[in-house]
Amino acid sequence: MIETFYPILFLVLFACFLALVMTGLSIFLGRRTRMGKKGQPYECGIDPEGSTKDPVPVKYFLVAISFILFDIEVIFLLPWAVVARDLGMFGFVAILTFVVVILVGYIYEIGKGALKWD
Repeated sequence: MIETFYPILFLVLFACFLALVMTGLSIFLGRRTRMGKKGQPYECGIDPEGSTKDPVPVKYFLVAISFILFDIEVIFLLPWAVVARDLGMFGFVAILTFVVVILVGYIYEIGKGALKWD
């Protein structure tokens, strides 16, 4: 049975080897320059403003949580769509309950104004 995992093991070992080779090549062949703005953070070509201690708006986290929520919904909906006929009415009611819960969360977000970029 362990023979069935050899391709996965080979893939993981090859990926690790390739990552090490690329890192080694960049260390040995890359130029090392430590001048002026090289060590400063890069923000889309604009000089950084403020400090790293500035508070992050709560809306940023709400949008991030919304993205994760709907991303997870898609992760659960795709496998269900593949086996929807085999699950029958039980599967339909289960996924309908799941979608209704997600929809209630979405309506709550809209009501709280979490998706408005003022």
